[in-house]
Amino acid sequence: MPESSDKYPLLKTINDPAELRLLNQKQLPELADQLRDYLLHSVANTGGHLSAGLGTVELTVALHYVYNTPDDRLIWDVGHQTYPHKMLTGRREAMASMRQYKGLSGFPKRTESRYDSFGVGHSSTSISAAAGMSIASALKGEKRKTVAVIGDGAMTAGMAFEALNHAGDSKADMLVILNDNEMSISPNVGGLSKHLAKLLSGKFYSNMREGSKKVMQVMPPVWEFAKRAEEHMKGMVVPGTLFEELGFQYFGPIDGHDIPTLITMLNNLKKIEGPKLLHVVTQKGKGFAPAEEDPGKFHGVPAFDPATGSKLSSSSAKTYTDIFSDWLCDMAAADKNLVGITPAMREGSGLVAFSKQYPERYIDVGIAEQHAVTLAAGLACEGMKPVVAIYSTFLQRAYDQLIHDVAIQNLDVLFAIDRGGLVGADGATHAGSFDLSFMRCIPNMLIMTPSDEDQCRQMLFTGYQHTGPAAVRYPRGSGTGITVNNTMQSLEIGKAKLIKQGQKIALLAFGSMLKPALQAAEVLNASVIDMRFVKPIDEAMITELASSHKLLVTIEENAVMAGAGSAVNEYMTSQGLTTAVLNLGLPDRFIDHGDTATLLSDCGLDKDGIIRAIESHSGKL
Repeated sequence: MPESSDKYPLLKTINDPAELRLLNQKQLPELADQLRDYLLHSVANTGGHLSAGLGTVELTVALHYVYNTPDDRLIWDVGHQTYPHKMLTGRREAMASMRQYKGLSGFPKRTESRYDSFGVGHSSTSISAAAGMSIASALKGEKRKTVAVIGDGAMTAGMAFEALNHAGDSKADMLVILNDNEMSISPNVGGLSKHLAKLLSGKFYSNMREGSKKVMQVMPPVWEFAKRAEEHMKGMVVPGTLFEELGFQYFGPIDGHDIPTLITMLNNLKKIEGPKLLHVVTQKGKGFAPAEEDPGKFHGVPAFDPATGSKLSSSSAKTYTDIFSDWLCDMAAADKNLVGITPAMREGSGLVAFSKQYPERYIDVGIAEQHAVTLAAGLACEGMKPVVAIYSTFLQRAYDQLIHDVAIQNLDVLFAIDRGGLVGADGATHAGSFDLSFMRCIPNMLIMTPSDEDQCRQMLFTGYQHTGPAAVRYPRGSGTGITVNNTMQSLEIGKAKLIKQGQKIALLAFGSMLKPALQAAEVLNASVIDMRFVKPIDEAMITELASSHKLLVTIEENAVMAGAGSAVNEYMTSQGLTTAVLNLGLPDRFIDHGDTATLLSDCGLDKDGIIRAIESHSGKL
């Protein structure tokens, strides 16, 4: 780790923001340089999120320098950019454990540090949380400041605007920092913007503005003219009219890498009461040329060479996401009505090739999962065939739309659900632990769980051809490595497949659990069934197994509560089948980050865990 060198003499003295605030302001650029270099070498060793953090180094330093954290509340949106924050708040030496089993989380986490005011992982929650904290502070008579930092991407979500609308109306004393890392400011515009921003945040302007309002409000025509004139002038020089209309005083844009300007602005804004928005412009990947050139590539990375940016290791095996990507392009070639939809996850969900080959049928709605699902419903109403590529945990954010707009109307929408099950280093906020449970109870849904890459391709085709909503739920990462059949054939709906004939014990495996089930079956001489369909469940297969075995064991990488195993239980109860059943799945707790194999072992969903659970249960029969 970089800590072993003498490259960071100033950074090593900062173990708490209180120590940061003892520094002379002229020392802060040097500290920022050391912090950025430490971040680069740290992530190069462990992997993790890089580009966003490189872009927020100076902003992080300025925020902790100006605000009395943790008494003043600092809320980060999503959390990809918080590695510098972690390093300045006593966790620098623990960076070697980032995103590893029982190590630091890749996101802010309240149980990890008192400086993490709000736990996050999904985007666009910071303004709502900050508004709640600000209102609570006022109700309790506490004098503390509240700051939310949100990126321009996260600002595309409806939740962010809902929060802005309410916070502006409630007059919450809070600051929203819009971290804009997509636009750039030319030197001339930058100088003008900096001057105007300092002027507009100064005490003289603020007092004059408020005093003028009081005087002119008694003269309505003059007041209306002045108000329109002010909005017109500000609208010409700064893009803040929208935020002003929502009740926020707007300041900026300013250079988010200019520490003196940041500190001046933040100190000025601390003196202004009410809702405020500061627009800062930063560069993703700043200070590391490969990340500056391709920030998306270095958003989340495995271990890499910090000198070149090249990965230290790579796998040539196709992932389930790759299988989806290939199928989508092939299906689009065969059907001109196919439309691919993503909520700002083009790369992660495998839509890059599709977006290039069929740009007119590719739709990225931004971080707006609810809109993505209802948009798909609207397309389906007009005879198009929408495919929504979405992570399991992001589909949670559009649950009402899934029920109300798609399922009730029985519309032809295919959901390609990536990251089903545990996701390893991203932890509880990104683990797809609940999708089988929350989809299974919805009428009209077809739900499939592929156990290998070829089956994934065939299930995607099956769901696409199906009349009504369908979901194919597949895990993160690579599969079994089998050869994929490029032809596409519809599977028989609701039909499971017997993989291995055994005695007494039948293992009913869903999706990714087929592999450990087969491994356990070799020891137990058990039958193994690839269930394939969660809804409809193969009732005929269950009836036959119940009559020929003494114990049925359902195994799924989903919450055991209300999951696929519960579907088996419900059917058996309805039919009066009394064969013993054991349900194995994710326990009733949130699963933290770590290596996926280790996490599955902890949950008893590897070969040994399955055998232990069955032997323990068999002793009770």
